[in-house]
Amino acid sequence: MQPTDIQNPSYFHKVVDCQWACPAHTPVPEYIRLIAQERYSEAYMLNWDSNVFPGILGRTCDRPCEPACRRVRTEETPVAICRLKRVAADNKGDISRFMPRVPQQKNGKRIALLGAGPASLAVARDLLPLGYEVHVYDKDAKGGGMMRSQIPAFRLPVGVLDEEVDRILDMGVVTHFGEEITSMKAMLDQEYDAYFIGTGAPRGRELELPGREQVADQIHIGIDWLASVAFEHIDKIEGKVIVMGGGNTAMDCCRTSLRLGAESVTVVVRSAFEVMKASEWEKEDAMREGIPIINNRPPKEFVHENGKLKGVLFGCVKPVEEDGRLKYVPTGEPDVFIEADHILMAIGQDNHCPWIERDLGLQFDKWDCPVLDDVTLQSTHPKVFFGGDSAFGPENIIQASAHAHQAAISIHLLCQHKDLKKDRPPQGVNLLSTKMGMHEWAYDSEHDPSVRNIVPLVEQKAALANVKVEVELGFDTLLGAQEAQRCLNCDVQTVFSEKLCIECDACVDICPMDCITFVGNAEEPKLRLKLTAPAETTDQDLYVSTDLLTGRVMVKDEDVCLHCGLCAERCPTNAWDMQRSVVHIPQLGSFAE
Repeated sequence: MQPTDIQNPSYFHKVVDCQWACPAHTPVPEYIRLIAQERYSEAYMLNWDSNVFPGILGRTCDRPCEPACRRVRTEETPVAICRLKRVAADNKGDISRFMPRVPQQKNGKRIALLGAGPASLAVARDLLPLGYEVHVYDKDAKGGGMMRSQIPAFRLPVGVLDEEVDRILDMGVVTHFGEEITSMKAMLDQEYDAYFIGTGAPRGRELELPGREQVADQIHIGIDWLASVAFEHIDKIEGKVIVMGGGNTAMDCCRTSLRLGAESVTVVVRSAFEVMKASEWEKEDAMREGIPIINNRPPKEFVHENGKLKGVLFGCVKPVEEDGRLKYVPTGEPDVFIEADHILMAIGQDNHCPWIERDLGLQFDKWDCPVLDDVTLQSTHPKVFFGGDSAFGPENIIQASAHAHQAAISIHLLCQHKDLKKDRPPQGVNLLSTKMGMHEWAYDSEHDPSVRNIVPLVEQKAALANVKVEVELGFDTLLGAQEAQRCLNCDVQTVFSEKLCIECDACVDICPMDCITFVGNAEEPKLRLKLTAPAETTDQDLYVSTDLLTGRVMVKDEDVCLHCGLCAERCPTNAWDMQRSVVHIPQLGSFAE
């Protein structure tokens, strides 16, 4: 293998599994260390810089970082990264002094953001400090988009939502709330310098089955029903409720129904439990509240008497793997009838932009998604950009923030008449030694096999009695500090200097994970098998040195390294050093002077 280029920004970025997995690439270990030091405001701002909505995401994020956490390889329970983000948000002080300054004198460029959801708000936040005049349009009376309409208050209190939405609007956004966009052509006629479409994926999927038309009044599209609850058009639901679907929206629908007075609530899913799209913790939350989830039951018919819904007839299937793919085959059991007075349909969402005329130079694919450049998020109309769910279909808030940062860079480059790809700022990486003495580090490197702390909950009876009572109480500062100590500091890297190594193998002897080997070089597949502990997981790279005096190379398996620093403590020549990697992900701030 060729020697590892540790100056490549992607190399150590990938080693920091949580940050690599986060769409917005939030520097997770760094903000967790700040929490451990009780520097909550700084931890909050570090989050705000990348993911924009720390208080909201600390409650609602899909947490792609947690399954990637290195703790999963040691104790099987990841650090509660998401809930630690909330610790920073709940305990921050006055952050006004940290906020970017927005110039009174504008730069002469006007930008229109269509939709006031997370993607548009994040674009506004990135553009405003550079003097852009930013206008936001939304049919609702307040900003927030799907964060306001589709996430129940028992998960995301309105006060938290308003605080983080208003923090951006108060930077100087010109708001056009209560104005529904009905024509993209009319918007283009206003001659903004650029347009960002962040209107989400607002159409819930339908299910055309026998009886659907006859019981239309008892069947509700999940996202529309949640919006009606959020805006207080609906405050109760009676009788027996079936929620059809296995995603997070379905979990929100079933838990909301329980709080609005349903006699019983049942979730019925056509797929197996293990492949449901809902996050594991969303399923756990629903089941903890006594809501049954019935799997492998595809719906066949809405049963009614003279137009009054009686229930749903479901088939019985089982998952079978065939050619590496999961398919569902009938079990031969008789169909199952489940009584219902109401059906909440949460079987997915589609992009839906009927207000965008199809003769404007904007191309759409067969799924009604815009044709976009993956890097710039520019559409086939050069002045129009997309982000969030309206770009590539339903995703999540953190993905919307990631899109927003890239779209904001593109909009800025467009307005400055620069190339949207060639002139994009590059990624970078700094390596900073944490050495305080010969073998002493400026961070806590001890590996403690501690278990994940459980987030305290409000008493269930009180939670189910009011749709606005937040279920999770969050970590207090003590629990937050304990959980923060579980972080393995994966951004503090083991950096090897060949010229200092005397090949004494002391690092090999002391490594608790057998992840360091001195061996003759070979092609990667063979080299992985020659190590002290064969490196069979190829998702992570091997750290390979240049040739040493004996002709051997040092090889370290990044996949199982605990970043404990024992190799650097034991090394008699300081060939190993613990260095903090700071990865610089391009955002519009890269242009700030």
